[in-house]
Order: sequence, then C-alpha cells, then structure tokens
Amino acid sequence: MGFLTGKRALIFGVASTRSIAWGIAQAMHREGCELAFTYQNERLHERVEKLAGQLDSDIIIPCNVEDDDEIEAVFEHLDDYWDSFDILVHSIAYAPKELLEGDYLDNLSREGFNTAHDISSYSLAAIAKAGRHMMQNREDASILTMSYLGAERTFSGYNVMGLAKASLEANVRYLAQNLGPEGIRVNAISAGPIKTITASDMGGFSKLFDQVESAAPLRRNVSIDDVGNTGAFLSSSLARGITGEVIYVDSGFHIVGVVSEND
Repeated sequence: MGFLTGKRALIFGVASTRSIAWGIAQAMHREGCELAFTYQNERLHERVEKLAGQLDSDIIIPCNVEDDDEIEAVFEHLDDYWDSFDILVHSIAYAPKELLEGDYLDNLSREGFNTAHDISSYSLAAIAKAGRHMMQNREDASILTMSYLGAERTFSGYNVMGLAKASLEANVRYLAQNLGPEGIRVNAISAGPIKTITASDMGGFSKLFDQVESAAPLRRNVSIDDVGNTGAFLSSSLARGITGEVIYVDSGFHIVGVVSEND
C-alpha cells in the first residue's frame, strides 16, 4: 500500500512525458493516488488523454488558466466524478519567448510582464480560490507548485520569469497563511534545471545545465523523477507539518557560492 492510497489529486501542467508535472503524476500514482488532469487546449487534448490513461485515469478537463470561467468550470466538471479531493498540483509557467532573449530590459514590455505574472503566479491563487471548497476539511489537503532559483538570484535569459517566480513564492506563503485554518497546506518545489519543453525557450539553458552538473554538490542534474518523489512526499501525510515552504530539489546547487578550481 502506497503512502497516498485513498488520496485524490488534480494535476495542472502535464504536456508531455518531459513535463515536471508528469514526474509528479507518476510518483503519486505509484503511491496509490487517484488522479485527474487538465489540458491547456485542443492541441494537447489527445496527448494528455493518452498519458492519463497510462496512469489509470479517465478524468481530463480543459483549462486555459487565463480565463476565470474555464478555471471555475474545471471544478464544476470535477464534481461530476469526485465530491472532494486532497491534492492540487500547479505546474504552470509561461513568458513570451522574446522576453527570455537578451538582457532583462532588452525586450521587456508591459503586456509580456503581465502575461508572465498572470499565467505563472496569479493562476495559482485563482485555482486555489476556485477549488478550495472541494479541499476544505479533508484530513490533510495539499497544494503544490513549481518554482526555480531564478526567483531569488539572477540567471542569464531567465529575465521576467525570475520576477514571476518570486511572486509565485510569495503567493505560496500568503496562501499557506490563508488556507492553513482550513486544513490545506501550500508548498513549492524549487527544482534544478530540467530539459522540459518550456525550458528550451530560455536563452543559455544548455550552458546552465552543464554548470549545475559540474558545480552542484551531488555533481549531477535532477530529473522529473527526483522532483516527482519530493512532490509525492510533500503532498502526503508524511509532510503534514510542512507548509509555506520552498523545498529545493537541485542536487544542492542553491547552496553553492564560489566554485574553486579544485572542485
């Protein structure tokens, strides 16, 4: 029996087998969790449907998180299957590609800035607000989102996404304070660089990937399986005393200062 047996999880953000959300979904399924998925648009419908089927789920619901009506409709649809659920996974981030090229100010625009914050940060609060009624007063409910070290340090090419992730991490703390009395924990995982489809839009990603491998204490990059295992743990009763936290899964790279030539 897995440590998530009897739990139900709604997962936003699976787009392919390279998605961090897919690693989390696989780990949760392995531990006995029942799963439901959303998909962004019709282009992804069939792909997500096939992936969901691999994890014994037939619940897939459309959701463009830029549309409040679609967010509300997710939970109206989910209510046809479940009267409540325990875990919400938010693995969604986006900034216009041109804003991730060059230096921070080179291609910055008001519209692009707002888009990055809307999709990458506001959507977490919007989803939590719409779904909280189905998570309240569960034995141990959990909301989980994905951040990155660029929220607190500068990385070439990360640009406006760094600001959006900083907003997301503040969002985690305020949601944890707000939802804690309702028995809902809220945490983030700050994962090391992983070769997802979204990461490929970031300028200099390949160089960063190599730098982490050579400088991180564990001398390796992390995988979606590493993040998935941590996500499953944080969403379980094993972590019932943890909320409002950003947990690093990056082979220890975030602790490194100056790397000596002997390292």
